[in-house]
This record gives sequence, structure tokens and C-alpha cells, in this order.
Amino acid sequence: MGGGSKPRAMAPVGEVDIAAVRYEPRPMQAPHLTGFGLRAFVWLLESRLLGPLVTSALKKQNNMTQMLQNTVIPERPMYYPEFPPQEPEQGVVVVAEDRDPVERVEEAVQCLAPYDPSARFTSVDEKNPFLYWKIRDFAYAYRSGITTPSAVADHVIAGVEEWNNKKPPMPMLIYFNADDLRKQADASTKRFEQGNPISVLDGIFFAIKDDIDCFPYPSKSGTTFFDKIRTVEKDAVCVARLRKCGVIFIGKANMHEFGLGVTGNNANYGTARNPHSIDRYTGGSSSGPAALVSSGLCSAAIGTDGGGSVRIPSSLCGIVGLKTTYGRTDMTGVLCDAGTVEVASPLTASVEDSMLVYSALAGSRPMDKLTLRPLPLCVPNLVSSDNSNILQSVKVGKYTEWFHDVSDSEISNTCDDALNLLCSTFGCQIEEIILPELEEMRTAHVVSIGSEALCDLNAHYQEGRRTELTLDTRTSLALFGSFTSTDYVASQCIRRRIMYYHMEAFKKVDVIATPTTGMTAPKIPPSALKVGESDYVVSANLMRFILAPNLLGLPAITVPVGHDKQGLPIGLQLIGRPWGEASLLRVASAVEELCLKKRNRPSTFYDILKA
Repeated sequence: MGGGSKPRAMAPVGEVDIAAVRYEPRPMQAPHLTGFGLRAFVWLLESRLLGPLVTSALKKQNNMTQMLQNTVIPERPMYYPEFPPQEPEQGVVVVAEDRDPVERVEEAVQCLAPYDPSARFTSVDEKNPFLYWKIRDFAYAYRSGITTPSAVADHVIAGVEEWNNKKPPMPMLIYFNADDLRKQADASTKRFEQGNPISVLDGIFFAIKDDIDCFPYPSKSGTTFFDKIRTVEKDAVCVARLRKCGVIFIGKANMHEFGLGVTGNNANYGTARNPHSIDRYTGGSSSGPAALVSSGLCSAAIGTDGGGSVRIPSSLCGIVGLKTTYGRTDMTGVLCDAGTVEVASPLTASVEDSMLVYSALAGSRPMDKLTLRPLPLCVPNLVSSDNSNILQSVKVGKYTEWFHDVSDSEISNTCDDALNLLCSTFGCQIEEIILPELEEMRTAHVVSIGSEALCDLNAHYQEGRRTELTLDTRTSLALFGSFTSTDYVASQCIRRRIMYYHMEAFKKVDVIATPTTGMTAPKIPPSALKVGESDYVVSANLMRFILAPNLLGLPAITVPVGHDKQGLPIGLQLIGRPWGEASLLRVASAVEELCLKKRNRPSTFYDILKA
């Protein structure tokens, strides 16, 4: 707004007529840059004279200045998610946080349908579709002597080496040590030979995103230098819990540098490619974890999700990505452990595996137990006689106008088909909902995550490390540096409003359904491989539906429900109430089962169990 214009005043959130709200899509306005154009743009942004002018113009173009500086927001700020009291979930088994992770995993196994090896290790036909080996398949193969963790480790090593040498290469790992992998696998093999495996996760191969500590591997966070200024002395808490269960870690997975992007582009180590189409992005920032699981090289991976960074790559790569409630998982040992939007969460090939991994790694840190008051850690009892009745009572919220704001109607139609199939099979109901101020939510999220990221990195950024960063990271940090303290406080006021609207919706529905992304996997421009890429329009399309779980700390999961005409995966996102992971896993499991025949194995796949 120009000088002398009267500031806009928002109505108190409780006085907003939600029924009268109309969805008004506002495309992101920003240039698409690679190569020399990107270099020149970064030079402009970092110029003391011209930089403020450029960032100011970008913010005004996207209505951020009016929203944050020329608007009176009556609500008080909410600096981290504040959850209203929640009712306990139905049909669940409590896997108490104070119990050993091994015991929790075994409790979770008992909530799954009995394992039938004949259905998994016999010939595959149309009635028995096969996509991925599950964790229980490996456990059975080890216990029955079909194979050993050491034999599988050799296949993993061969697969990593083969794909690193491909043309073009598929750099899924930033740090990989074949000798250490064999050492872990040999120890697991001995436990099976002696008849005392630790848990169903013993001998299961995991990848860890490069911003999560996994001793003795370095944590570079996708950079060329961060491991030199921050040493890893022990496992992150989530990694330590998995290690107690006998998990084998294959290395540190590739990622978008510092997690500041959602394509997975990394000019430092090479860009991870989508196993469904190698000329496409995996999505980010957990690009390596998604590619590794999708390609079959490991059963699961742990990523971090601050702006869809687990769910976006999971959706684009055709796997399952679970984002837990803020505070549900101890973030000690994760680079962004002090942030208010980010969590560490699993990427897996199936909902069943997500449930097992979640039961092992979840558990709040003491401070979060005091401030957030989490409900008990639970998993759904999928073999309970009440399971069908509970599914029948589920009400799914759908904001139709928003739901269909996608780059191709094939995406929303495929997600619609999955929801309709869920309702016709189990008797669920779809309820129309309205979620106001989605544009304001996008602004509040970028200011929150950007300010927190810059705060974490500012000391290194200011002391001269800036030029060691990739160009798109520098673009993001220059924008983040333009946010003021008043921008941050205004964003937290918006956060409280968005929380109110979502909690009002959850009075009517149990879960909110959207497409996971507004587009399928975008193509990798060849010019973006050497110096990176800045494309906020693509980022906005990928992030359209995933921001509320981060800004509000809500749990969410993406489930593969089909492919577009180009064979690229489409994901359906389910968003749940605070601490409602068990309910999400129940509905996601039903969706997965119904859509299983619509999933395709990626064209780039390595069978580590039968290689």
C-alpha cells in the first residue's frame, strides 16, 4: 500500500463468517533462474544497495508487505503450536514412551494382520500384486534362512556403486562406507545365527538424511563445509532408538542444501533423480531418502519435514511419508532441533512399515512433554474387531475449491477416486469444509521457517561462509534476511488464526484430505545441475497443500494412490488432529490397500532381497 493509505484491519478470528469465504488462488510471482541468470540474480540480492530493492519488490508482488506490515491482526502471537485438549483415539494400543523401543515395536507388530509368507514369497499374479518387500518380509527371510543381513548388505553395496556409476549418475547418498555397512550387517547376521535377533527391525536397512546425526558419519546437511564446523559425537535420539532395535544404517542420504528447497537439487553432490523417471526431480528436501526407498535400496529412511520435506518427495517418488505431530519426536541431534515447524519422520514403502518405524523412533523430549502435553503414544489396532466400525465412522474433510487447485486435473481426480473408493468400501463420509486465509498461511510459514533457518545459520553466514553455499540457498537466505522482527511477530499472529480455523474444521471431521502436491515430479533442467536453480513458482505448486501440518504442528501422511499419464506418482495427503498419528495410520492403511493395484514399481529398481 502506498504512503497515506489506511491500514487493513482483519476481523477477530471468532467473528469471521467462514461459510462466506471464497477460495482465491494467487499464483506465486517470481523469476525462474538457472545458470548465468541465477548468478546475476544472487549478485543483485546480496548487493547492499540493490538487494533490499529486489527483495522488497518480490514481497510486494506476492502481497507479503501488505499482509505483514500494513495489516492490523487482532490475535496475539503463537510462537509454537499450542494444541487444544484432544480426546483419546479409538481402537488403539498405547505403546508407552517410557518403554524400550524394542518393546514398542513388538507391540506394534501385534496390531498388524498375521504375517503370511506364502503370499509374499510365491509367484506374483494379478490377485497378489507385489511392489516392495516389507520389513516383515526381511525379518522372515532372515529367520527362515532364505538370506542373511550380510548377503543383503552386499546387494546394497553393489546397488549403490552401480547407480553412482550410471549415466547420468543417481547420487542418493552423500556419505557411504561399505566397510562399516558390512560390519553392521555381520553383527546382525550373528544374532540371527545365534537365534537372538533384537526385534523385527534387526537387519533392516535404513538411510538417514544428512541433517540428522548418525555417529560416526559426518552431518554435512548437504553442504561442502558444515561437518568441518560441527562435529558429530553421538547419534541423534531418533537414530539411537532405531539402533537399539538392530537397524543397519547404510549412510547419509542426499538432500537439498540445508533443507532450503523442495526439489532436491544439490549442485554440491549431484541431484538425486526420481526412480520413476530419471529426468525428473525427487522432490525435497529429503530427496536422497525418498529415492533410496523408492528404488528398493533400503526399506526405510528418516528425513526431516519443515515445509513438506518428507511428504513432497514421498509423493513424487510413489512411497509413504509420515509427518508426526510437532513435539512427538525428540529432535535432539537434528540440525534444526530448535525450530517450531520441523520434525524428524519416516519414509517407507508401505503404511505398515511406517507404523513399525514410528513406534520405534517416536517419543517427546522432557521439555515438550511439559509445554505441549502430548497424548499417549499409540498405534492403531488393525486386527481389532472394531477396526471396520471405526473406519465407517470416519468423516473426511474436503475443501473442494482448494482440492482442485492443481496443475493438472488428473491429480485431483485421482485423489478424488481414492476418497470415493474409501467411502464406498468402508462407509466413510466426505464433509465439505472451508479453510480461510490460505494465502496468509503461506506467508506466515515462509517467514517462520525462513527466520528460524537464518537464525540457526547466521553466525556461519556472516563470518564468510556465504560464498561456499549453493546459489539457490543464497537466494533463500537473502530473502529470509529481509524479514523483520515485526514480520515474524505478525506471522505468529496469523499462525494463531490458522490454528483456530483448522480446529473449527476438526469439530466436523476426523481427517482433512488433499492432494499431497499441486503437480507431479517436475523435470530437471540440464542447466540446473551445475549451479542449481531458483523456481519459486514450482516450489509453490509442490507446497500448496502441505503447509498447515508444519505451521500448526499437525500430523499428516501421504499415500500413493496412482500415476498420471506420464507414469509419475500421485499422492493423497491426510491431515489429522494433534497427536492423531494412530487414526491417520488407520485411514492411510485402508487407502493404501484399496489403491494398491494402481501403483507401479519404478522403472529404476534394485531388489536387494533377491538380487
